[in-house]
Amino acid sequence: MSGGLSRQPSDPQPRDDWGVLGELPGDLMMWVLIVSELLVFGAALIAFLAVRTTDPAGFAADQLLLDRTEGAVNTMVLVTSGLCAALAVIARKEGRLRSKRVWLFTAAGFGVVFLIVKGAEYWSKAAAGIDIETSPFFTFYYLITGFHAAHVIAGILILILLAWADSVRTMETGVAFWHMVDLVWVLLFPIIYLLR
Repeated sequence: MSGGLSRQPSDPQPRDDWGVLGELPGDLMMWVLIVSELLVFGAALIAFLAVRTTDPAGFAADQLLLDRTEGAVNTMVLVTSGLCAALAVIARKEGRLRSKRVWLFTAAGFGVVFLIVKGAEYWSKAAAGIDIETSPFFTFYYLITGFHAAHVIAGILILILLAWADSVRTMETGVAFWHMVDLVWVLLFPIIYLLR
């Protein structure tokens, strides 16, 4: 089901009976997982925004306690990581296996940087006595960003395992998950950190 221009012998052909879904890069079941995860994050953000309407002043005050710079840095880190993962797929399609591994490990390294920055942010909040029970805003903040951090950890493991993957389809499947992790953060950052 790879959408690439050149197919490797180990890569299956698109499934014509799946229609346009047969042209998605990677495995269809990964796309089912991605859509379900996006729905979960979407529901959490809708709940966050709904509860925010009940106490806009409290949410705004708590939001000021977040470090926007750290959030912006993490956004750049994940977007750069996503680019590295995409370059790994291109390298694999071109048969450049060493480059593929370098790009995958670089993408995973940026994922680790994201977790370090997020961990430092959690640490500073804990040091200030701010935890999951401090306010509704911080309940949502910790639950949503913590759930996302768990996905980052899973994505890093996937990227590392992909270093030994041989097929383009497997590469596209794993990288699609990583792009979902990127996309979710790109949505979380403005809603949680910036929206007034």
